[in-house]
Formats: sequence, C-alpha cells, structure tokens
Amino acid sequence: MASTTPAEGAPAVAMGGDGGGGGVAQLRLPSADEIRAQDIFNNCAVRTAVSGVMGGGMGVFMGMLFGALDTPLHAETMTARQQFVHAARTMGSRSMHMAKTFAIMGAIFSGTECLVEKARAKHDTVNTVAAGCVTGGSMSARAGPQAACLGCAGFAAFSVLIEKIFDRHE
Repeated sequence: MASTTPAEGAPAVAMGGDGGGGGVAQLRLPSADEIRAQDIFNNCAVRTAVSGVMGGGMGVFMGMLFGALDTPLHAETMTARQQFVHAARTMGSRSMHMAKTFAIMGAIFSGTECLVEKARAKHDTVNTVAAGCVTGGSMSARAGPQAACLGCAGFAAFSVLIEKIFDRHE
C-alpha cells in the first residue's frame, strides 16, 4: 500500500488496516543536510565543545541568580548605589566562577559518555554511570582520594537518577 506523492516523492504508508478512513503517515528520508548535521554531532569533540558552551551558559545564569540573592553583612549601612554595585560585582564574579565549573563539568561528562558509547558500541545506562563517575571523581579530585570516590559515586548515582527520570535509554 505504498504510493508516492508528487510534491515530496516520499512513499506514503497507510495506517490502520480496517479501510475505514485510517490516516496516511508520510515517511520521508532525511535530507543531505540533516544527515550531515547528524554526522557532525556524532563527533565526540563536537559534543564535548557544545556541552561545554551550554554548561558555561547555564553557569552564567546560575551565577547571576545566586549572586543576586547574596546580601552583604553590612547592607543596612550601605547606600542604594553601593548595594547595587556590590550586587553587580557579586553577580559577575559568581557568574564567571559557575560558568567555568559548569563548562568543565558538561565537557567532561559529555566527552566521557561519548567516548564510552563509541568504545562499547552501545547506547545504555552504563555509559551514563561511567561518565558520571569520571566527572564526579575528576571534579572533586583536588580534595583527596576519599572525596574523589564520593564524587564518583554521587555523580554517577545522580546521573542515573536523571536518566531514569527522562527515560532516555530503554
């Protein structure tokens, strides 16, 4: 039951076998541009860079939010202009700090997940656990081996929790 439409040239497949007015869904092959975009994003370096940039953007947003909520201890003795300048400086410094942290975290997680996925040739939760462990361990490694182990376990558990909530892998 396939036919072609003159506009698209893609085969149409009838839905529903009862012959009672079932809808027709168009099946269409991806265009060359769509295939090229998929090939580009399947590159681990591109995924890592994109995740780093997006993580940095998230960090700027979070830094501005938390910087705006921070009030100085001596706020009652400051003028409105001094309070505004203090808030702007706090937001700027927090934004830069959180942007760096989130960018590094996103890049490590995405890059590790991509490399593990390519090495195993599987798309499942094990990749997420490994990426979470590497990310958590490397982000907390400066505090010592115990902190690195706790960071590994905590970030891996958090990553699996998020995976299960969004149900990306079956």
